[in-house]
Amino acid sequence: MRVPLSWLGEYVTLPEGATPERVHADLVRVGFEEESIRRFEVTGPVVVGEVLSREPEEHSNGKTVNWCRVRVAPEGARAADGGEDVRGIVCGAHNFEAGDKVVVTLPGAVLPGGFEIAARKTYGHVSDGMIASARELSLGEDHDGIIVLERWGFDPASLEPGRDAKALLGLDDTAVEINVTPDRGYAFSVRGVAREYGHATGAAYRDPALAVTPATASGFPVTLADAAPIRGRAGATGFVTRVVRGIDQSRPTPAWMVARLQLAGIRSLSLEVDISNYVMLELGQPLHAYDLAKLSGGITVRRAEPGETLVTLDGQERALHVEDLVIADASGAIGLAGVMGGESTKADASTTDVLVEAATFDPVSIARSARRHKLPSEAAKRFERGVDPLVAPAAAERMVALLVELAGGTADPLGGAIVPEFAPAPIRLRKSRVNGLLGTDYTDAEITGALEMIGCDVALGADGDADLGVTPPSWRSDLGRAADLVEEVARIVGYDRIPSVLPVAPAGRGLTREQRLRRRAANIATAAGLDEVQSYPFVARAQLDAFGAGPENSAEAGNPGSTAAIRLANPLDAQSPFLRRSLLPGLVTAAQRNVSRGLTDLALVEFGAVFAPGTSSGAPLGTAEVPPLAERPADERLAELDASIPEQPRRAAGLLLGEAVAKQPGAAPRLLDWADAIDAARTVAAAVGAELVVAQGAHRAFHPGRTAELSVRVPLDGSDADGDAGGLVVVGVAGELLPELVSEHHLPGRVAAFELELDRLVELAPREPETAPLSSYPAATQDLTLVVAEEVPAGDLLAVVVAGAGELLENAAIVDDYRGSGLEAGAKALTFALRFRAGDRTLKAEEASAAKLAGVAAAELAFGAKLRD
Repeated sequence: MRVPLSWLGEYVTLPEGATPERVHADLVRVGFEEESIRRFEVTGPVVVGEVLSREPEEHSNGKTVNWCRVRVAPEGARAADGGEDVRGIVCGAHNFEAGDKVVVTLPGAVLPGGFEIAARKTYGHVSDGMIASARELSLGEDHDGIIVLERWGFDPASLEPGRDAKALLGLDDTAVEINVTPDRGYAFSVRGVAREYGHATGAAYRDPALAVTPATASGFPVTLADAAPIRGRAGATGFVTRVVRGIDQSRPTPAWMVARLQLAGIRSLSLEVDISNYVMLELGQPLHAYDLAKLSGGITVRRAEPGETLVTLDGQERALHVEDLVIADASGAIGLAGVMGGESTKADASTTDVLVEAATFDPVSIARSARRHKLPSEAAKRFERGVDPLVAPAAAERMVALLVELAGGTADPLGGAIVPEFAPAPIRLRKSRVNGLLGTDYTDAEITGALEMIGCDVALGADGDADLGVTPPSWRSDLGRAADLVEEVARIVGYDRIPSVLPVAPAGRGLTREQRLRRRAANIATAAGLDEVQSYPFVARAQLDAFGAGPENSAEAGNPGSTAAIRLANPLDAQSPFLRRSLLPGLVTAAQRNVSRGLTDLALVEFGAVFAPGTSSGAPLGTAEVPPLAERPADERLAELDASIPEQPRRAAGLLLGEAVAKQPGAAPRLLDWADAIDAARTVAAAVGAELVVAQGAHRAFHPGRTAELSVRVPLDGSDADGDAGGLVVVGVAGELLPELVSEHHLPGRVAAFELELDRLVELAPREPETAPLSSYPAATQDLTLVVAEEVPAGDLLAVVVAGAGELLENAAIVDDYRGSGLEAGAKALTFALRFRAGDRTLKAEEASAAKLAGVAAAELAFGAKLRD
């Protein structure tokens, strides 16, 4: 909300010389957030000028300009820039005559956009200044003609040449901008902000709504016919109408109103529209004006009918929903209530008689309509946060008075007023609860005084001094329970009175095992050099099809070539309406963004949830019926909604791109590849105490020859959870992405990646990761080369050797894979580096050899392996 200081000062007493910085600081004290300070970007000498002569001159380029003599100071006096009182100025506009009073920017002035005014030679003359238009001063969009002050409603007798035009036009005003939280809709008005400034400083506040006495009007038929209010919530509870006849649409909006609207962030459109916006900003009540001649009969406020459409003021034809609240006459819907009026009844340049509307609508209904039709209007912003139900008559009267004063209209007794009853139930508040919740020592007088200051009616309850019955004012619809009142007391008395005390965590609580292991995995992954990122969970159909659902790659019914997924009914981005089933699309998008900015060496990791197209309870996924309005669904309905939420298993995924070792003197660069992806996956698995088994695999997004299937051996804790002792459970994939997929996303070179089912890893890992003790005894190392058939997986052979060698084998790794001369066709020689160690003694060579041969025997039994000479 932007509030011009001159406007604020009309309703609350500002100190002399009040600065916007000081006003900001005062408003921060009562809970508003400081945003910015808004000013007109006009500096230097800008004065009233009197046109003494205007001589049109045609030039060779076909343009006609005016050579003008303009008085810019009283006769014989020096002008504001220190120059002569009469200036020669070249002007291209033609909407003025000699004798008119205009706005002149003298040399030294600077206009919006950094446009500096100086004496310049043009069209054969030295133009010593500029006669300004509304657009050049940021007072409007009109650039076809300059400002003629008499036509802007100024008294010619007050327009002495040389007078400061910035003050005259309101260009010297300043606005403070504050962030208004959604629960404080009353502060979307000068009325509300002025009241809060009074709370902060104790300054005298004058309610602008009380300065207006609504006139009696009747005879215009209005029906609030919400025939089927949704769950008892009527769409409209109040509707005030007034008629003004004989308005002159050609009259300009006064400069002071234009300046205030511009500072408040609303551009000037026409006098009638500007007045409605001005009253809305002033009192917080949105208004609308209909062309009375275009209305057919009376007005009915109802829900839209099936198949009904409406062309709104923006020229768009909108298909209405049966939940939309509409304003209708005998011809049908003429406006989307609380959001935007209709094209068919709008006031235009030919309008002389208008019907002014000030209504009270249900906040939830307006919020839903605004979001459904993507129309975030200023009116909807206020209605959905709650508008004072008792201010509508004053707002309508205020608009009528301004139309009479500024547009030359005449107030008509035709109209009507349906004003809702305001009788909220008192909120019971124990004074002891205030200090109990806040940890403060507020006195009873401070508590009662704070509540009365914000407009509440405070009465003693059944328990006397300890119990209060607090009735909120009409403009505070956000106050509905005792906790709300406690927050208001803290805000008004002062947050500085709340002590800063670090709470002590209750004993016996902490992270669960799953939380602890997930956090450990993230910490170790980032410590190993991976950069953690978070990506959006929304993906496009093409991304689902390209990356699949992860290791399982389930297919969508009726479309075997695509991956099953959950489509959102109302996605944030229509291009990405699906929930992700893999973390890889987000990582590829992040890599693409980094590469486009020149960052080509990447090691990214993400820990997050994916969304499986099913539920743990077997209930239907999602819901076709949205619970209506703000009514709390029944417990049974909430249970159904909870049961329909899809399963969201957590995963860990990484992407590696670029150089693992940069080029340097004496060494060539080494690119990251599938081996680095496997190592990164092993790092994450080891963090939760699991050991991965690597085998050749396949995945639709990975290179067929460079894809590893990642598994863990079960049971890891000594029990047979799956009924298959020593079996393998697939938990992920690693390798290099398909070259065409890499090229499609404009990524350079090879891209390595991995994805792990983190929840499954945590489930299968030991209850607590075990740390082996370090032995101080020396190790015995030996090499082992076995010849096996080419189809035997190297990982499986290694696992058998390790199991056969027994506890003395501390580490084993594959160091060579040979295929060629000296071997039979279809055979390969795998060389392993073995390290043996005992924890209680120095191993003898024969002990290490015996353990190695035991491994050889196990490999021979399992795969027919032969020890190579």
